Amino acid sequence: MATFPVINMEKLNGEERAAIMEMIKDACENWGFFEVVNHGIAPEFMDAVERLTKEHYKKCMEQRFKEMVASKGLEAVQTEINDLDWESTFFLRHLPVSNISEVPDLDDEYRKLMKEFAAELEKLALYLLDLLCENLGLEKGYLKKAFHGSKGPTFGTKVSNYPPCPKPDLIKGLRAHTDAGGIILLFQDDKVSGLQLLKDGEWVDVPPMRHSIVVNIGDQLEVITNGKYKSVMHRVIAQTDGTGRMSLASFYNPGSDAVIYPAPALVEKVEKKDLYPKFVFEDYMKLYAGLKFQAKEPRFEAFKTLQNGPIATV
Repeated sequence: MATFPVINMEKLNGEERAAIMEMIKDACENWGFFEVVNHGIAPEFMDAVERLTKEHYKKCMEQRFKEMVASKGLEAVQTEINDLDWESTFFLRHLPVSNISEVPDLDDEYRKLMKEFAAELEKLALYLLDLLCENLGLEKGYLKKAFHGSKGPTFGTKVSNYPPCPKPDLIKGLRAHTDAGGIILLFQDDKVSGLQLLKDGEWVDVPPMRHSIVVNIGDQLEVITNGKYKSVMHRVIAQTDGTGRMSLASFYNPGSDAVIYPAPALVEKVEKKDLYPKFVFEDYMKLYAGLKFQAKEPRFEAFKTLQNGPIATV
């Protein structure tokens, strides 16, 4: 099995740039995931985000999670649970309009820090999208424009904690799925593993690495690249011991009314022509909401069937 791709972004500024761009290209085509280090977000800043995220869980969410587990009798399950994830989460919206000031239970220091973290991640997402454009032979800014819609992109962070689980063989931390959106940037715990992706029919661990950001391709980039880059099934395995795993997954997605379709320049380069449908992102998300933990292909096919209907002509 090939080694999970780790990209040192500092080297993009030197004589190794071509080799690093090739590594990114290979990761997007063959893994759907890669990990970036030396990405420009200060290590001490990331340490503060991790510390306050874990403190917030302990102070505001741990007891609620324990009560949920008790109410559902999950400590004593004997058969596999397929309709629930062993995770404690809340969601922060950054764009088009932030909700950070409205989310309850966040102290002022944590609110301020997460606003700053979102700004850093947005810069990194845009930089990565332009690197993908370069590798795809698309003009700079093409993907940013494709995501824009009338109000700009949708951008938010799912803050998750995965507490120790007594029955990890029966309950997943997060069931297998592909991500519906555009490009996903994950800051994960470097001490507790659990994230796995499906490659060549086998589940592969995404290695925890201090101060790294894990990047993965969402369904929308698969469509825009006409299948050149693929979104990949991934899951989180619950752990029995330790303090639990922290995960901050930030989704840089198209705007709700953005019309998504394969980039014409990439359609012309393949014999099968247009492999994917045209649709409005919000419509895709409505379909995804009910089918998240199923294969992505039927979602694409559903929109192909509607290609000549109202969805395709918005």
